[in-house]
Amino acid sequence: MPATVPGPPSVLVHLTSSSASVPAQSVPAQSVPAQSGPGRAGHPDRPPLPVAATVAHLLPERALHRGGTLVVTGSTSLVLALVARASREGAWMAAVGLPGVGVLAAQQAGVELDRLALVPHPGADAPTVLAALMDGVDVVIVGPAVALGDADRRRLMARARERGAVLLATTPWPGARLVLTAEPAAWTGLGAGYGHLRSHRWTVTRGGRGGAGQIVRSAVVLPVGEGDPIDAPGQAPVAPHEAAPLRLVG
Repeated sequence: MPATVPGPPSVLVHLTSSSASVPAQSVPAQSVPAQSGPGRAGHPDRPPLPVAATVAHLLPERALHRGGTLVVTGSTSLVLALVARASREGAWMAAVGLPGVGVLAAQQAGVELDRLALVPHPGADAPTVLAALMDGVDVVIVGPAVALGDADRRRLMARARERGAVLLATTPWPGARLVLTAEPAAWTGLGAGYGHLRSHRWTVTRGGRGGAGQIVRSAVVLPVGEGDPIDAPGQAPVAPHEAAPLRLVG
């Protein structure tokens, strides 16, 4: 049964466990341990969060910038791939408003389930839930099932900067430092009506502010299925504005 603690927010955070295929326990957002998350104002120089070599070339710093806000649209697999290595190296993650993301998908992407919190339906308390999570979580992923106004977004960006958290949105977010837009290109692993899907090729367009302002298009190959080499070398960049080739499978 979920543990109950009085006081807002009333939404429950599901802490997953690698020993089970379903959430192991449910606790209110304010009970996520603050000491396990990012540095506070007294620790502004903590290093950025590492990412797998498969996707590192998509980021200007080849890592997740603490205190920054980025947008990733078009691929939940890319979102999980970006945070997987950091979670395995001790960072805490929270996915808010992403009911379609389950523990199996996260596990297959390489996310450490013991450090993943899921809030599928934050409801009207979404701004409070997100702000509370940033006090104790390194990466907060914001999905489409989160209702926020422009003022909420500005406050959350400021809180991410203050707390040294990474704010990763899967829908457009005004003021985001980095924007990655993924488009499917091809699947690999299938023959003429037989075989197993092994990987999915994406074309990712990068834009944003500052050093990320120049539009760059790159190819990314993400594995399909548990146990695949998510830390395989990244793919070579595609020339800016060059259309990625499409291939008919089957």
